Amino acid sequence: MDIYYTQKVNQAFQDMHEAAEKYRHEFTTPEHFIYALLRQYEFNKSLIDCGVDLNIVNKSLQDYFEKMERVPEDVGNYVIGTSEQLRAALLSAYQTVQNSSAQYIYVPHIVRGILNLKESYAAYLLRNLLGDWESEFLSMLVGRYEADHDQVSDGSDAEEDQEPWRKMVTCLNDTYMLHNPLIGRKDELLRTIQVLCRKEKNNPLHIGEPGVGKTAIVYGLAAWIDTNHPQVPKRLKGSKIYQLDLGTLLAGTQFRGDFEKRIKEVMDGIISESDNNIVYIDEIHNLVGAGGNSEGTMDASNMLKPYLESAKIRFIGSTTYEEYNRHFSKSRGLVRRFQQIDIAEPSTEETLEILKQLKKSYEQFHGVFYADKALEFAVTASAKYINERFLPDKAIDLIDEAGAYREMNHLYGQKRQTVDKALVADILAKTCKVDALAMKEDDNAALETLYERISSKIYGQDQAVRQVVEAVQLSKAGLLDDDKPLASLLFVGPTGVGKTEVARVLAKELGISLVRFDMSEYTEKHTVAKLIGSPAGYVGYEDGGLLTDAIRKTPNCVLLLDEIEKAHQDIYNILLQVMDYAKLTDNKGRKADFRNVIVIMTSNAGAQYAAQASIGFSGNVSRGEAMLKQVKKTFKPEFINRLSGTVVFNDMDRQMATLILHKKLGELQEKLTAKQVEMTLSDEAFDYLLKEGFTQEYGAREMDRVITGKLKPLLMREILFGSLRKGGKIIITQKELGK
Repeated sequence: MDIYYTQKVNQAFQDMHEAAEKYRHEFTTPEHFIYALLRQYEFNKSLIDCGVDLNIVNKSLQDYFEKMERVPEDVGNYVIGTSEQLRAALLSAYQTVQNSSAQYIYVPHIVRGILNLKESYAAYLLRNLLGDWESEFLSMLVGRYEADHDQVSDGSDAEEDQEPWRKMVTCLNDTYMLHNPLIGRKDELLRTIQVLCRKEKNNPLHIGEPGVGKTAIVYGLAAWIDTNHPQVPKRLKGSKIYQLDLGTLLAGTQFRGDFEKRIKEVMDGIISESDNNIVYIDEIHNLVGAGGNSEGTMDASNMLKPYLESAKIRFIGSTTYEEYNRHFSKSRGLVRRFQQIDIAEPSTEETLEILKQLKKSYEQFHGVFYADKALEFAVTASAKYINERFLPDKAIDLIDEAGAYREMNHLYGQKRQTVDKALVADILAKTCKVDALAMKEDDNAALETLYERISSKIYGQDQAVRQVVEAVQLSKAGLLDDDKPLASLLFVGPTGVGKTEVARVLAKELGISLVRFDMSEYTEKHTVAKLIGSPAGYVGYEDGGLLTDAIRKTPNCVLLLDEIEKAHQDIYNILLQVMDYAKLTDNKGRKADFRNVIVIMTSNAGAQYAAQASIGFSGNVSRGEAMLKQVKKTFKPEFINRLSGTVVFNDMDRQMATLILHKKLGELQEKLTAKQVEMTLSDEAFDYLLKEGFTQEYGAREMDRVITGKLKPLLMREILFGSLRKGGKIIITQKELGK
């Protein structure tokens, strides 16, 4: 059921705007509304009956207006907005009427909403002057405004007088105050007005991505018309914008002809009221096919075509690019009757300005204070980390979520509950599954020590680690291309030297996920399709792509493509666009964003030639370098050319093996500590494990096999059946290991 303002309320709104215009105030406030009511007999009589001196009210409000900030005289035409306090009072009145299943908002509803405001001068003034008469005053208002009717009413009962077509539309001129004000978008708004003023094809169609502000522009137009904005031409003055709800129109239409009858009823009703009215249809693509039972039958779009040609009514539609191409563009007759207006995503600077002007609204709603740095971070971080959504919607969502969190989790001992940059980062970290530390642009201490932290866990591969760390640091410094992945690296080296381990440690130290694909699973041509999804008509089309879905789910990650040389050649064609444009489109046309992904590919290509590296006169060539020559033969030049770097891993030597063995034994000791067992190896036992576990051919993996085959069974027997059942110390010698 739709809710409307009565005639006296609309009159008060008009007088309120005149007062704000007279004093050159930027916003209408509850004080302006009370000042406007002083022109109405019912309000004045109720105050007098409660013993209130009208001169005191009038003088107090005028003094208050004099102290309010004014728009400078050198500023020409400006739009008078609605203050958050007045918006809150109107919302309170709206909810009261909605809960009572009534249909009209009367003056007493809004006055009660103003009296309920906590930090309003109007509320303070009335409460102070009325004292104990407050409830009696409201009762008097209800009685005196009982005869107030809507402008279209002839004095009969409002419910009975309500025309049926009005129940299927919403008048935006009455409800725009309940929504966030339009900020910016002046060019798009003026273009919309220009199209509406055309003689023919005067129907604007707003096309843009979800969340960029298409509906907000229509609310902004309603506000301009309602406040007599100087740039609204005479042709549009007094126009009403009615939003058509297709869901309500379709509801309960059981028989053929019910739907057509309703549409005709609504259109004729709007035209009969005035030949200057505008119909707004959100998600207008739903018109195509709505009400039609099968292909070829008449649908809503065909029924509206005569009205689209009429000079007595104009339409504004809004839809997304995807829905426009999928549905709307199929109806050529409908397309030619609309003028397309593209609503682009606002820039980060424009979004920040929007957030600054919405700041007070969200502060009052949540009872918090937003730091300026928090708003700036919300814009830049949401633009960078939240994919598949658009500004300003995703930035507004972020500050709203942060405000809700602070409202639930107060800062103890502080009078002002502040939403700061750290809180927004934490909220975003939970949304985007990325460590909050990784997003703190001013906290580079963790990034500075990244090389040392990774080197402490990866031995003997200093050059490889340095290349990886530099790629990450360059990205954080903003010196890399924004439209490419953070890094695209190819790790080349023999087995067991730490290629996969570097990727694992890097993800852990950066606080982001490791997404691993074993490329040996994609050796056949048809299996490569699984990464981006099967083509339409093939089995698995509905499942989507494994790689694209994984990146959409975790857009900030280290993507490890293990043993890339084993995959089918088609995989390289897919990776070319990933490395070049950081985009990958799946079988359903959805794009996965790789801008915040570190792509790491490992390769053992040429491992069979690595053993020949030290043969001949060039005996100082490492196995990794020998493999690199083979890599250049294995991969296409355009693939190698798009890599950020090719990282060659060194062969394992005795010193590296010693460090790895210490690390493996340390990991084993952590497990033993949980069992209250302390292990000590003799020097001979350590040398024995090193000798058995160190081979250049198999790298560090041989070490794991030796520890598992020689050392762990010995410990297992003692823990389960021997002297270590209740914990204790054990010294292991070479003799025991050699058994």
